[in-house]
Amino acid sequence: MSKFLTGLAKGMATTARTMVTHAPTQQYPHVQPDLPDRSRGVIALLEENCTSCMLCARECPDWCIYIDSHKETVPPGPEGGRARQHNMLDRFAIDFSLCMYCGICIEVCPFDALFWSPEFEYADGDIRNLLHEKEKLGEWMRTVPPPEPIDPGAAPDADGVSPGEAAG
Repeated sequence: MSKFLTGLAKGMATTARTMVTHAPTQQYPHVQPDLPDRSRGVIALLEENCTSCMLCARECPDWCIYIDSHKETVPPGPEGGRARQHNMLDRFAIDFSLCMYCGICIEVCPFDALFWSPEFEYADGDIRNLLHEKEKLGEWMRTVPPPEPIDPGAAPDADGVSPGEAAG
């Protein structure tokens, strides 16, 4: 019986101590959380950089990126040459109900068309609404933080050009 009373007294002391301390809970909808720098939220698309090369869609382990494009012929310029073709992006969509946020698509994009945005408030009650098209992905570009500044003290590359000289 004394073990029971000792345990009960310890439990009541813990409860009393917890009741008088301030809880560190943030009231989320009313108070926005402080996210760490460069936090991963959602993938944003810079449409003018996308060449429809399909590298991101091919490398995606979840196959959640859908790209449709067509070729358009560009006439030769005033200086001459021949007509050229280039891809025009018709559709770029990411199904965030399938995405595992691994970032492979961002890493393999050779044209810097995909970026991490800290935006995280895109939840929906219906899973079918988590397929976001290029217009929505483009809207998230405004929340993408600027790139890290180049370290002026970094070692020069193989050409002998330091990163600070290359940027300037």
